[in-house]
Formats: sequence, structure tokens, C-alpha cells
Amino acid sequence: MEAYEQLKRLVESCAEDVAKAEGGNKAAGTRVRKAMQDIKNAAQEVRKVILEVRSSQP
Repeated sequence: MEAYEQLKRLVESCAEDVAKAEGGNKAAGTRVRKAMQDIKNAAQEVRKVILEVRSSQP
């Protein structure tokens, strides 16, 4: 499922910034917050696709 793969890529892409943000880097924290918003939207898309799959099955 492409939506799930996109979600995984988004989570993996922000791992380095999460570590930097924990160290006190404010710019990295800003990037993490933006990435979390993108992850939230991607997760919603996965939920929508799963619901469509479930609804289409008899």
C-alpha cells in the first residue's frame, strides 16, 4: 500500500531532526513539528484507504 509506505518514509526522514531537537536545537524542533503535521495527514490517508478496503469487501 503506497499510503503506508509514504507514512513510513516520513517517519524515518525526521529521525535525525528528532535527535537534534532533543539536544536543544530549536530549528530542528520546528522541522520536527512540521514533519509531525505531515505524518498526521499521511496517517489519516492510511486510515481512509483501510476503511475503503474494508468497506469494499463483502
